[in-house]
Amino acid sequence: MIFILYLALIILFTKAAGAISVKLGQPSVLGKLLAGILLGPAILGWVQPDDFIGHFSEIGVLLLMFIAGLETDLDQLRKNWKASFAVAVGGIILPFIGGYALAAGFGLTNNEALFLGLLLCATSVSISVQTLKEMDRLGSREGTTILGAAVLDDVLVVILLAVMMSFLGTAGDVSIGLLIGKKALFFIIVIAAGWFIVPRFMKLFAPFKVTEAVMSAGLIVCLAFSYFAEMMGIAGIIGAFAAGIAISQTSFKHQVESKIEPIAYTLFVPVFFVSIGLNITFDGVGSQWLFIILLTIVAVITKLIGGGVGARLTGFDNRSSLVIGSGMVSRGEVALIIASTGLQAGLLLPDYFTSVVLVVILTTLITPPLLKAVFKENRQLASK
Repeated sequence: MIFILYLALIILFTKAAGAISVKLGQPSVLGKLLAGILLGPAILGWVQPDDFIGHFSEIGVLLLMFIAGLETDLDQLRKNWKASFAVAVGGIILPFIGGYALAAGFGLTNNEALFLGLLLCATSVSISVQTLKEMDRLGSREGTTILGAAVLDDVLVVILLAVMMSFLGTAGDVSIGLLIGKKALFFIIVIAAGWFIVPRFMKLFAPFKVTEAVMSAGLIVCLAFSYFAEMMGIAGIIGAFAAGIAISQTSFKHQVESKIEPIAYTLFVPVFFVSIGLNITFDGVGSQWLFIILLTIVAVITKLIGGGVGARLTGFDNRSSLVIGSGMVSRGEVALIIASTGLQAGLLLPDYFTSVVLVVILTTLITPPLLKAVFKENRQLASK
């Protein structure tokens, strides 16, 4: 029954820390992330990462991205696809160069340096989504561009990771054509299903004389899309986001959204935020403090500039470009998955694994206050 205690502690600490964070003028998500560090092995050790935490956090991030999809303006997303693509590409090129150069400077092998550069290319938009939602800016032009760029970024990085591991001989025989084909097939099927199948499924399920038939139908679509995404080699969060967009185009959008948010934000999403902090330990990082500081600086600046330049080249002004670059800084769970993959493949040395995880967490902690600060400044200038 230890998981019951874990849940009680997680809900108590995330809500309390979130409230304190808001009182201090920061997004509540920052406090929730710090609650995970406080509860986890790094400080108190009251909550340990295990399968239960892992499964609950997976559901949490899927529901978070599902809600983001429900709230996304599809017309705005279509209008800004060029900007999203430019931001995604800019947010890959500069971090890759910066990560590779830093790793090479610290004496890592060429293969290890290439992998570290690729790891810095990852973007986890889930933290930015929550921050933008708290500020009521998720549906803004900047918010929509960040969402679109993060989806493209995720797809491109997964493809690049598979290509790299294939060329470096750590993934066996991999057909690059098949790999890209699966990604393309995923989007074709998801778009077709979202257009033709999801509306009919929702209409068919809604009249069922059972409790919460409409919300149940929405959850089925979310989980099915997420599972299909994982099957096709794409992160489940992309499937959940696509499911949210599909349902947002139906008459059931507000009904699903109003029912899903209380469940998500009361139980599953807090576990996801805490799970990120649980990855932190400070064992053995004392000797690598310089590497951690420099890698964090490179990780933040290259994403900020890379994403910002991509936005600037596609028509955004300097302030909006800074907002978009800030929204791409968080590496979150996507980079943690890539780091684990590199560790297993021998492309990330065990001695550096903890330091890299710490850098990933730091970029995730930096994103909420950074995003709020630049958005606030942007709004003040716009009102003058």
